[in-house]
Amino acid sequence: MSYPNDLLSTRAVVKPGLWAVIPKDGLVNNVIPGIEGCRVSIVASPKMGASFVQYVVDAGSHGKTLGAWAAECGIESFLYCASGKLQVCVGEEKKEVTSGGYVYAPAGTGISFKSIGESKLLLYKQVYIPVEGHAPYIVWGNVNEIEYRIYEDMENVLIKDLLPTEIGFDMNMHILAFKPGGCHPIVETHVQEHGAYILSGEGMYFMDDRWMGIKKDDFMWFGPYVPQCAYGVGRDLFAYIYSKDCNRDVIL
Repeated sequence: MSYPNDLLSTRAVVKPGLWAVIPKDGLVNNVIPGIEGCRVSIVASPKMGASFVQYVVDAGSHGKTLGAWAAECGIESFLYCASGKLQVCVGEEKKEVTSGGYVYAPAGTGISFKSIGESKLLLYKQVYIPVEGHAPYIVWGNVNEIEYRIYEDMENVLIKDLLPTEIGFDMNMHILAFKPGGCHPIVETHVQEHGAYILSGEGMYFMDDRWMGIKKDDFMWFGPYVPQCAYGVGRDLFAYIYSKDCNRDVIL
């Protein structure tokens, strides 16, 4: 960072308990015990009203964890490699993860990584809600090996599911993509919340009572029941990876 060239301004909007848009240029570094050689930005947390914690991480060539991250009892976690290459370990399993690669770690397992050169990754953790007779398991994958399917019978809106839809999983990660002019079929209003990181393109997004221009590297959070929908604009595919809580009843 250096001296600003103009008046300070931002596109960031944070409505605690409702929704937030956090652009890349407003992110700051957070020191996280057990992670070194990385610039870590906490973009969603219970302090804003989210039920999960999400991080945007720029790992240097020596970026790594010193042990299993998010290995506490009852905490499940997820890692997505947006660019670069990582050595990732979950439990006894170790793999090289490249751009588009990801891994889900069941509660109490945790994730460790070591960057191979510079890389950008997303980290996510939340409390797992168990269901008797069902359990999740470690899932490795790469979005580049998953075919898009048509979303809600609209050929200009596409989706990928990254995790199994089995009852043992109480969350999923998806990539939703809009071709220019593509949009949601309705203004959605639902109990689920989302954390969304924009992977490419530009869109116009409606959140609660406001339309905003959204672009690559923005992070968005939607709280429960916040009305939301989007149009893909510009010349490129408007695509984002987002979290979704699922397969559970509401706890009273």
